[in-house]
Amino acid sequence: MICAVYKSSRKADTYLFVKKRDVFDDVPEPLMAMFGAPKLVMLVPLSKRDSLAMADIEKVKQQLDEKGYYLQLPPPEENLLEQHKASINFESR
Repeated sequence: MICAVYKSSRKADTYLFVKKRDVFDDVPEPLMAMFGAPKLVMLVPLSKRDSLAMADIEKVKQQLDEKGYYLQLPPPEENLLEQHKASINFESR
């Protein structure tokens, strides 16, 4: 299975995987509106890969089969202040 990967023009570090290049028929219109103009990043032969950098390859394959697309969102931002407070057992007053 080869899929096309597109970068969002509106949301940083957000990617959309679809089954065929430039075919977005399975992607809901509200999602496409929020995603913005898709910019092709690469074509990926999923059947020849064991893993992906930022996504579970099995989940990507499953979503492509079931929904026709997979949306990869950026990881949540780390709150370094809260992590520091937790590491020193800081209690709010």
